[in-house]
Amino acid sequence: MKCVIIDDEPLAVELLEDFVRKIDSLELVSTFNNAIDAVSFINQNNVDLIFLDIQMPHFSGIEFLNTIEKKPLIIFTTAYSDYAVEGFNLGAVDYLVKPIPFHRFLKSVVRAQQILNPAAALQTIAETTTTPESEQDFMFVRAEYENVKMNFSEILFIEGLKDYVKIYTTDNKFTLTLISLIKLENLLSSKGFSRIHRSYIINIKHVKSIQKNKVLISDKRIPISESYKTAFFEKINL
Repeated sequence: MKCVIIDDEPLAVELLEDFVRKIDSLELVSTFNNAIDAVSFINQNNVDLIFLDIQMPHFSGIEFLNTIEKKPLIIFTTAYSDYAVEGFNLGAVDYLVKPIPFHRFLKSVVRAQQILNPAAALQTIAETTTTPESEQDFMFVRAEYENVKMNFSEILFIEGLKDYVKIYTTDNKFTLTLISLIKLENLLSSKGFSRIHRSYIINIKHVKSIQKNKVLISDKRIPISESYKTAFFEKINL
């Protein structure tokens, strides 16, 4: 399926691009950071599927959908759940609420493929469920002039800065690397890690104690924000 991403958040676009690359049956033909620029492209090119943000400045995703002449399949991607009913009323294949985990993204893609090509949907399921990636217990990150191997079991927590993240490890050191926190969240959420704050991802294995609004890892007290508290407590069965 030829697909397009329309989202005004660079990190959201980066994450979706990474997800698309994992699925062989998807071909990303273009990305746009606003819906206005995408109108003429969609009207003049063959596109099967659009990953479309709703809340964008000047021209919303819903306004865009009502403007284009051709109507590809639509998967809404948004930080807000308020428009879900309206989205489905407009014929959307699915409605994904950020932060989007890969398994939900995959489910949406398969749903779209079942509409266009059921055989391709079965192939996508087979390819993604047999990948050894889920068994991998390490990752490589770029630090200065080399790629550094990071074992998941040795990561204590990750702190997000403006453009970088600090990955703190059990040897009382940290690695500074240029990568988005949301990308790490989606990579590590199935590896025993949890996002507990807009600036922190923690390795649950290394939590010493939990207070109402903080966790203790090593000698660091890390805040738990209200927006992540419920999901975190559910993950650890509290």
